[in-house]
Amino acid sequence: MKRREFLSRAARSTTGALVGVGVGAATATQALAAVQPARHGGDGALRPRVLVSTDIGGTDFDDFQSMVHLLLYADRLEIAGLVSSPFGAGRVEDILRVVDAYERDYGNLRTYSPHYPSPARLRALSKQGARESAGSRGFGEPTEGSRWIVKCAREGDDLLNVLVWGGIDDLAQALHDAPDILPKLRVYYIGGPNKLWAVDAYNYIETHHPELRIIESDATYRGFFTGGDQSGEWGNAAFVERHVAGHGALGDFFATQSPQVKMGDTPSVTWLLQGSQNPALPSWGGQYVRVWDGRKTVFDRLTTAADTAEVYGVVEFAIPAPESYGPGNTARMVIDNRTSGPFPVAVNEGSVLRFRFSPRDPKVWPYVIQSDHPALDGLSGAVTAAPPPAERASTPSSSHPYWWTDDQDPAAAEGPWAGAKHVSRWRLEYLSDFSARLDRCKAPAPC
Repeated sequence: MKRREFLSRAARSTTGALVGVGVGAATATQALAAVQPARHGGDGALRPRVLVSTDIGGTDFDDFQSMVHLLLYADRLEIAGLVSSPFGAGRVEDILRVVDAYERDYGNLRTYSPHYPSPARLRALSKQGARESAGSRGFGEPTEGSRWIVKCAREGDDLLNVLVWGGIDDLAQALHDAPDILPKLRVYYIGGPNKLWAVDAYNYIETHHPELRIIESDATYRGFFTGGDQSGEWGNAAFVERHVAGHGALGDFFATQSPQVKMGDTPSVTWLLQGSQNPALPSWGGQYVRVWDGRKTVFDRLTTAADTAEVYGVVEFAIPAPESYGPGNTARMVIDNRTSGPFPVAVNEGSVLRFRFSPRDPKVWPYVIQSDHPALDGLSGAVTAAPPPAERASTPSSSHPYWWTDDQDPAAAEGPWAGAKHVSRWRLEYLSDFSARLDRCKAPAPC
């Protein structure tokens, strides 16, 4: 089927779709009611306000690819902020590297739409967020990025869509410092591995701001590069070779990051580009179900692989503190032999030491304690991360009414990745559309 036909299919609405597992009609109506129109462009199209928090330049290359995609669709959005929120080496300068490539293609892009923002504007709204993960409280001191989230949320009457591609620390800080902004926020969080790095900030938000309207995509996002039709030019490597490389400065920048499509953060953007923005209904950004209770597991002892906790949940080990353990002592867990961290640090609560982490994959997670206290140093254990029981996952949370996450129906999974088929099913459509956008970088619009 030719690209023109794919684009035609992509333009159609998804009306008549079924509501996801565990989502009743009333809940779906509430979700729709939460979607409010954003700013209008000169052509009358709705343009949602968007702020991206990204760990670009940090632990993974795919944020660079997703940033290229975002900027190619910048005429469809009102970009309010680009915040660098890494765990690792990434900084705001990495955002600006992509803006530099965008500037070289800007002349061509503007011929297709007057709503592409100027490179100068993009640079002005690029901000540095947290450089390290939050401490055990889940928040610390305000950053330029967290202040910018507050400022953007308080401006005007429009909602602010916060797309979290990395650490969620700056969002946690913003909510701590300005809880009044919560009703204005609509969050799409690429969780999974990112939650491993920012579990304390996540735990703070989940505990103290349960009425936040949020999509937590822990595995669904993987459908962007896993599964779907990858035949011929639609394979991850073939697509880059045929449709990306040689397509302007942005295309070449994308291809130099990796010769394959990953773009794991992009479903947060395609969510806004196609579909009704109702989490219960199909869209290029996935389809989700209401979150359930009981996702945190607390152990009061060291565990073995026979002990289970929910994958992507919060796991805490509250183990007895040795009698001689004092304020000057330290302890940390090395999880899964990860030499570069993150390392859950013991929080001394007097009688117990509390370690916290989030398992990013369904598997056995071994750990060992490193400490300057001989009674702790070398202690080890393991825990098995597994999907939730079906009964639990099918019962919507009583305390988080607007929190959505991966569909646990096995029919929606790509291998071990729950919900991923809700994205991969659209692969040809969203890649065809992206290809047409990349073509804009090569030449101005026909007169």
